[in-house]
Amino acid sequence: MHKIGFFRSIQLKFIIIYILLLLVAVQVIGSYFATKMEKELIANFKSNVSDRIELLSYNLEQAFKKERPDGSLNQAEEDMPTLEQEVQSIINDVDTTKDSTTLQVVNNQGRVLGTNDSLNYDIVGKKSTEDIVQKALSGTKQEKMLFDPQIDSRVLIKGVPIYDKNGDVAGAIFMNVSLKSVYDQLQNINEIFFKASILAIVISAFLGILVARTITKPIKEMRRQAQTIAKGDFSQKVNVYAADEIGQLAVSFNDMNDRLRHSYATIEEEQLKLSSVLENMSDGVIATDVDGIITLMNEPAGILLGKSPEDSKGKFLLDVLHLNQNNVNLSAMAEHGSVIFDFGDDDNDFLVRAKFSTVVDDTDDTATYILVLSDVTEQQKIENDRREFVSNVSHELRTPLTTMHSYLEALTDGAWEDPNIAPRFLQVAQNETERMIRMVNDLLQLSKMDNKDYKLDQERVNFTRYFHEIVDRFEMNIPEHIHFKRELPQQKMFVWIDKDKMTQVMDNVITNAIKYSPDGGTIYFRVVKQRNRIVASIEDEGMGIPYDKVDKVFERFYRADKARSRKLGGTGLGLAISKELVEAHGGKIWASSREGKGTTIFIALPLMGQERRGSK
Repeated sequence: MHKIGFFRSIQLKFIIIYILLLLVAVQVIGSYFATKMEKELIANFKSNVSDRIELLSYNLEQAFKKERPDGSLNQAEEDMPTLEQEVQSIINDVDTTKDSTTLQVVNNQGRVLGTNDSLNYDIVGKKSTEDIVQKALSGTKQEKMLFDPQIDSRVLIKGVPIYDKNGDVAGAIFMNVSLKSVYDQLQNINEIFFKASILAIVISAFLGILVARTITKPIKEMRRQAQTIAKGDFSQKVNVYAADEIGQLAVSFNDMNDRLRHSYATIEEEQLKLSSVLENMSDGVIATDVDGIITLMNEPAGILLGKSPEDSKGKFLLDVLHLNQNNVNLSAMAEHGSVIFDFGDDDNDFLVRAKFSTVVDDTDDTATYILVLSDVTEQQKIENDRREFVSNVSHELRTPLTTMHSYLEALTDGAWEDPNIAPRFLQVAQNETERMIRMVNDLLQLSKMDNKDYKLDQERVNFTRYFHEIVDRFEMNIPEHIHFKRELPQQKMFVWIDKDKMTQVMDNVITNAIKYSPDGGTIYFRVVKQRNRIVASIEDEGMGIPYDKVDKVFERFYRADKARSRKLGGTGLGLAISKELVEAHGGKIWASSREGKGTTIFIALPLMGQERRGSK
């Protein structure tokens, strides 16, 4: 933020306002003072003139009242001045120099008897043409003020009647008095007032600067503190200089500073939490603006999409998702809520679920789109397996139920009376029932394994001897067309196993080998020691399994030869159960097969010395 110059500052505005207010006050006071002073000076001047006229009028009335000789006069009377002489003498005694007074005295015929205008004595004896004189001779006093351009000043003109001893108007006094001295005096006073006003304004401006600084100093401090707060520093406070409004503003500013500091700390803490959550959550998160431009992407989202989070910021979301803008609408996907994108190829499946949500502003308009990305490949696979499992169970149960229904329906229709057919039909129904019971039992066992709801009763077992016992038991009931061949070592090899559970595994594997062995086929039994484990194998010479189907033999309900398996009473769950049991012992089971050559099932178990402590 740029520094504010003095001529743009609030301090200058305060000073200007202060001076303008003072000028207005001085102007109003000066106008009022000048008007009052003018009226007072004029009034005083008029009063002075009136006093002079009264004195002059008295002297002139005395002169007019005197008796004058008319013809036969003594010497004394002959020495008496005439009226004109005495009037002129009285006029000459009047001081009219200081205010440029023009004085004339006329008789009742309007003829001038005397004047103080030495340059205009020739008017004596002539009749006056002044209108104000004529009105004064009528017995009324006259007064008026007007501007005289000859002397460039205003003048006061008065006409006063003079009375004789009988009270009749004997003449009149005409006086023209210049007001220049009054207005010169008023001008001097105005100049003094103006100079005093200038001095007052200068002093007031200086005081205004001091007052403005006093007012603006805390405001400047608050401005600097606001700039400091804008940079994230809440450590400083504004000084409180007084308890006035600015002081209260400073207190409020400090309180706001404390609240902002607390809010800022809270926001930072929430941002750290959010950042930590975004960095450590397994799901990907993408935030965009209303136009779909990416503003935030965490690392898991970058990993899922194969994009750098930093490089993706500022890019269009649909471009990052490799979607065609012409076919996909961002707002439509947001309304849908959840979308699954397939980023897989021919070799690998890769499904990503995007959950859309929107953030609205105060006007309920969309401000931000939030996407939560999850890898649902495994979840989708599990869901597909579940559907396939339900389908397989339904199919596996429907087959024996259909068979039982057909045979029971035939029995109901009368076949039960046939002693040759009825026992055979009942035997089929019994076999199918037992098959369903085995399937249900296998499913229950698998369910317990999935829920870890079983316990291994393990013990120390010499696997070589144990394997011989298993083979011996099958060899007693071996079909005539099948041959067993043992390739077992003489040495003792001890393992830590649950004999019952492991026997179930061996029974499943060996039973399958017998089922799928051709006439005259041989089943090989081997045990090999490999470092810290033993590997037992059961190999048949059956039809074998296609290469791409070998790993599926341990899936639930999978059969290499479905028709033959069902014919022999298989449920398709034996090897799945065996896999769960072997892995529960810390071992591994897998298959190797060549189509038309036979299949070998391998079972690896840890030797006693390696896994006993852990297994216990």
